[in-house]
Amino acid sequence: MNITLKQLKILEAVVEHISYTDAAKALYMTQPAVSMQVKQMELQIGLPLFEREGKQVSLTEAGRELLHYARNIRQQLDEAELMLEELKGLKRGRLHLTMASTANYFAPQLIAAFHHDYPGAQVTLDVTNRTGLLDALDNNTTDMVIMGKPPEGHNVTAIRFMDNPLVVIASPAHPLARQKTLVPLRQLADEPFIVRERASGTRIAAEKFFALHDMQLTTGMEMNRSESIKQAVMAELGLGIVSLHTIEMELALKRVVVLNIEDFPIMRQWYIVHRKGKRFAAIPEAFKNYVLEHAEGLINIVPLENNHRYNP
Repeated sequence: MNITLKQLKILEAVVEHISYTDAAKALYMTQPAVSMQVKQMELQIGLPLFEREGKQVSLTEAGRELLHYARNIRQQLDEAELMLEELKGLKRGRLHLTMASTANYFAPQLIAAFHHDYPGAQVTLDVTNRTGLLDALDNNTTDMVIMGKPPEGHNVTAIRFMDNPLVVIASPAHPLARQKTLVPLRQLADEPFIVRERASGTRIAAEKFFALHDMQLTTGMEMNRSESIKQAVMAELGLGIVSLHTIEMELALKRVVVLNIEDFPIMRQWYIVHRKGKRFAAIPEAFKNYVLEHAEGLINIVPLENNHRYNP
């Protein structure tokens, strides 16, 4: 098989734009030239790469497999370019981070502190849900991921760098917010909860916690962002389970309260996750080491009155 780097780049462009015509514009090529290069690739491998659906195209199984390798090759070439630039003594480098939406409440502090020490770093930051995090890892489209529970069955390395307490929040007007003593967990049995989507790490941890206590989490509403959960809780639509890192401002403004619930917080951890065996250029390696060394000292969270901890 004699497929060129240019052809792999064309493959990625067609996938990104779902159109030969739009891919050609992005690559400053003609549409017939793009079609010809795709046809040559198909002749090389003996299988079709795309199926046409009107003016749009979609990948065949062979196309999806080739795209996976194309992305890996591009990523390795980018890493090689950075490594060679550093060997030349250039004071710059790129860092591509992908993180869970919850991590976006504290990660900018880490990036700002890191950038102070490494002002030549060019940081690209993607914020997505758990499905997006796993896609970025599987497709090797990011240097590293900041997330909660690491995935199982994926070829990755996960390194813990900071605790991530999950707490129960309520509106200050909620009856439980006025309870001075420890609230028994059973008292939450009939309370409606505003929860994250089913694939969320927070939702998975909360449901596992309640199941281990022979209880079921009562779902009132489902939201795909922690911010939406906080707004719903403030509107007195139910209780919420969120990371303590996400509510610093709301606690300071007294818009929500953390309930003192038996066996809470659910103590999870934050991880840096990357593909196993990945070779980092200098800037990504420096960022990983910086986070592992400084994260817990840079990120301040409100201390909790309840010392019970559950580690899922």
